[in-house]
Amino acid sequence: MRSSFVPTLSLALSVSAQSCKLQFDGRIPNTFQLAQFDATNNIFNPKNVFGKDLSFSKLLQLPKTAGSLFDSNGTQPLEVTISDKSIFVPNANTVQNGFRRAELLAASNSGTDDSTKGVKTLHFSIAKDAQRPLNLSHEYQLVFLEDNSFSTNQIVLKTGTILGQNTSEPDTLQLFGNVKENPPKVLFSTPFAATGFHNFAVTMDFNKNTTQVLFSKGTEPLKAVTQPVANDVSGGGQFHFGMLKKGLEGGNDIVRNGIQPSGINEGVIYGGIFMEDSSTGCVSLSPTAKAQAKGKANTNKRTKRFSA
Repeated sequence: MRSSFVPTLSLALSVSAQSCKLQFDGRIPNTFQLAQFDATNNIFNPKNVFGKDLSFSKLLQLPKTAGSLFDSNGTQPLEVTISDKSIFVPNANTVQNGFRRAELLAASNSGTDDSTKGVKTLHFSIAKDAQRPLNLSHEYQLVFLEDNSFSTNQIVLKTGTILGQNTSEPDTLQLFGNVKENPPKVLFSTPFAATGFHNFAVTMDFNKNTTQVLFSKGTEPLKAVTQPVANDVSGGGQFHFGMLKKGLEGGNDIVRNGIQPSGINEGVIYGGIFMEDSSTGCVSLSPTAKAQAKGKANTNKRTKRFSA
């Protein structure tokens, strides 16, 4: 069920070009070709994460679809797909037969870089591919921050039937806080609509260990849907964009023993992936508007004021 919380934080909207300082930019230029994902580039790591003997040029698509909210200036969406071959083998002793996964990592996000320091806002948009539907009897991780010890996810966007929970409506996007909490808290949830992009911005204060969520659909500007809430985002790590499909059952070792069906052909479309520095309160709400927390109403005629 979608969160009914309405935050009282007031923001002054400066009507200007997107101008917050970028930490990384994962938007794909219109001229970019699939083969370029396999070579060193300044957008995504070409070596992780995908199945043995695969490559990104074999599992990514550049769909002919309208761009997302922040793909309006010479960039395009991309699609991440998984198949029966999407079995990740991080080392010889860990063959992840219980998962099917393919995820992109920002090229500059090493795990100890500034992406997990200060105050940062992660942007991404996500949409379904009707030709590659998900199997919602399974749990999917679609975007997540995995800490440097590989022991937790500080934030994770999920859909499908969440393991260990009574999922009343699996066709839902649920953004969880740190999964080491028992149970993990749902920061925000919304129906996963059949068409159109779902736009997220997640502001993480790595000094105060808080997380705030902004959301919109289609080309509507982002709006705050939560206040900053306590959430342990410590531990550094890397942001993953793609699908980690968990198997069914599997006992105490779902990574190796989870049961997956055969004939998998599933995909999710991503757009507008980037991270900005929000240490000054700067958060982009649309390509032409940014939000900055103010103590008083801004009376400048070029700004608007709203209560999210």
